[in-house]
Amino acid sequence: MQMTTVVTGATGNVGSQVVRELRDRGVPLRAFVRDPTRAAERLGHDVELAVGDFSEAASVRRAMEGADALLLACANHPCQVAYETTAIDAAAAAGVRRIVKLSTIGAEVGSPLAFWDWQGRIERHLARSGVPAVVLRSNFYMSNLLAAAEPVRREGKLVAPAGGARIAMIDPRDVAAVAAVALTADGHDGRTYVLTGPEAITYERVAEELSVVAGRRVEFVDAPDEATRQGLLATGAPEWFAENLVTLFGILRQGAAAQATGTVRALTGREPRSFGEFARDHAALFASSPPGQADSAVPRRSAERHRVI
Repeated sequence: MQMTTVVTGATGNVGSQVVRELRDRGVPLRAFVRDPTRAAERLGHDVELAVGDFSEAASVRRAMEGADALLLACANHPCQVAYETTAIDAAAAAGVRRIVKLSTIGAEVGSPLAFWDWQGRIERHLARSGVPAVVLRSNFYMSNLLAAAEPVRREGKLVAPAGGARIAMIDPRDVAAVAAVALTADGHDGRTYVLTGPEAITYERVAEELSVVAGRRVEFVDAPDEATRQGLLATGAPEWFAENLVTLFGILRQGAAAQATGTVRALTGREPRSFGEFARDHAALFASSPPGQADSAVPRRSAERHRVI
């Protein structure tokens, strides 16, 4: 009898794609979501939903009942370690037989970047849980560039404290494709995979690719760290997020994300998407608006739900 796979973070950039991948494979699944209306709109009305929140342990336990596998994905948040370790413990208690954990390239306990320290702590708890697991350490998501859509549309500027950092950024759809393989195929338990795009590119190159799809020249503006921090705070981003994003870019400028791997190709049988492909697929978000047209198509980010790397 085929058992159910629980997908947490199911309306996120990766989680929603994992839902689609599993549906295409005919895998029974349950999406763990906070907002059932939004989830149904994004995932379809025929997907089983487990409504709850990582902060509500009882709802996490209910979501795991009768499950065989778990995709563990959570937005970056100061409570991320508590949230994900609670989910791991609930999965172990429910008899889940495989956890696929979305992590990051720099996951390490004690990292100066909180995002990476949190992931390192979660990975350590997962290893001690006794549940067979696969860890996917992804590079910087291409979808992070969607947050720049509005200034690209309005001003033709891509602003970030990236300097000349070379980043082997990855399309979330490729992460999802690997996650679906890890959830459904044998032979991956106990493995840690590093996932990247096909090449390391600079933000100058990103601006060139966006220029093509935006229909105008997009200029990369290398912003100072403090200006970036202040700008984030002015938009309502929490201080912990602004501080860590600036720290992240400092680490990226040192080359921490410059190494590309062939893991996506090895596990899915196809090449990972280039940033040019990603930009073309999201061209409508970056293209200049006709005079008088609202920017309602541009995605807005909650100040409380971030997933960066």
